[in-house]
Amino acid sequence: MIIRCWGARGSIPVSGSEYCKYGGDTTCLEIRTKEDDIIIVDAGSGIRRLGNALLAEGRHDYNMFFTHAHWDHLLGFPFFKPIYFKNTRISMYGCPFAQISIKDLISQVMTAPHFPIDYHDIHCDISYHQTCGERFPIHSMTVTSFPLSHPNQGMGYRFEEDGKSFVFLTDNELSHIHPGGMGFGDYVQFSADADLLIHDAEFREDDYKKTWGHSTYSDAVRLAIEARVKTLGLFHHNQERNDAEVDDIVERSHILIREKQAPLKCCAVRRDMEFVI
Repeated sequence: MIIRCWGARGSIPVSGSEYCKYGGDTTCLEIRTKEDDIIIVDAGSGIRRLGNALLAEGRHDYNMFFTHAHWDHLLGFPFFKPIYFKNTRISMYGCPFAQISIKDLISQVMTAPHFPIDYHDIHCDISYHQTCGERFPIHSMTVTSFPLSHPNQGMGYRFEEDGKSFVFLTDNELSHIHPGGMGFGDYVQFSADADLLIHDAEFREDDYKKTWGHSTYSDAVRLAIEARVKTLGLFHHNQERNDAEVDDIVERSHILIREKQAPLKCCAVRRDMEFVI
């Protein structure tokens, strides 16, 4: 299983020399299975570059998952070039929550007067699959969805293949249970023994905004240690957090890990980073 990051920033895309290391694009991940199936998670601004790369590779069949409907996870969809080609086929997965359907969730980003092209005018073939807590296969991959603790709700995912597992829990507040969310122990159980956990770590303790739907890096580290995770990727970097400040969070995380004498590897996820598990 290969996991590539096309965007790790939270809330809004950013640019500038102070964001070169970790990148400014918002959430988008690509997963390749052993059978080379393509799974895309979220359509933040990073999906624009991913779309260009997939077209250059001559790939037109994708499985697309959505964690939730906040703008930073959807705003890149109209700029995902494959949707304007008739030979593109997309299987969309997610839980609509307050929306009527997955189609309703994604089409909102292409409505007048906010965007000049209507969602119903795109040319690709899209099929929709509602997944609210289910476990299901995508060929060699097994996917399990799980509720996030986040305003307006959301879904995290566990991807498993050949005994290896990747857990993705962005926009998840571990110190506060939002309506529909779960408790800390539930996330420990869901993440148990994962080879890779990518988790929201937007805040430090000194700037933590309780009830905003995001975790501190220390809570993410504690989750990974208690869940016996092998590698933790800190994610959803605050839009004001420059490279040096993200580096500092990584170092603080390493200190916590050493204090617990845990065999946990930890890094901050950056643009174009690739994990192989």
